[in-house]
Amino acid sequence: MSLINELIQSKYLKTPEIIDAFRIIKREDFLRDQDEGMAEVNAPLSIGHGQTISQPLTVAFMLELLQPKKGDKILDVGSGSGWTVALLAQIIGKKGKIYGMERIEELKKFAENNILKYNIISKGIAEIIQGDGRKGLPEHAPFDKIIVAAAAEEIPKALLKQLKAGGRLVIPVGRQYESQDIVAVDKVGEDEFKEKRYPGFVFVPLVKSRNA
Repeated sequence: MSLINELIQSKYLKTPEIIDAFRIIKREDFLRDQDEGMAEVNAPLSIGHGQTISQPLTVAFMLELLQPKKGDKILDVGSGSGWTVALLAQIIGKKGKIYGMERIEELKKFAENNILKYNIISKGIAEIIQGDGRKGLPEHAPFDKIIVAAAAEEIPKALLKQLKAGGRLVIPVGRQYESQDIVAVDKVGEDEFKEKRYPGFVFVPLVKSRNA
């Protein structure tokens, strides 16, 4: 059984649009050359610089929590290999926009090169920006959805501020390299939030940019 079918059978993948994106956007296109043939492994894989391409199960879980829709404007903090950016671009379509933020210049270039295989940058759907993801992108806010691929010890206030009323933030929260929670935060009013926590994950830490 393929990894995608396993994720469907185990109920990690449920939404038709997210399932379609997983089938169209191939994880193998976002791995390092030395990891060729590892795309079906349900585990995080190194992309260098102390960072990883996340475990497919975790990506599926987070996207199902995020519930991206066609036309959404989304911020992806810690875009790494670019895989999640490409998955989200596939879901939001030509009327949507996704901004990937990556603090490491080499990984920004790696993500851009990977995403070029899918033409979503040239179509204006996706853009990768180098910067400190904890500060978000105020110049492009507010966002319908924000997803973060690295763990913060507490939820950055800048990201909450840049979320549109009615929007959702999905972020891992907890101490570095300890068991962490994935937290889904709904912005129900200007300064009013509701959150739900899902324990039992471990992410690389959300750290500031080298230039910050």
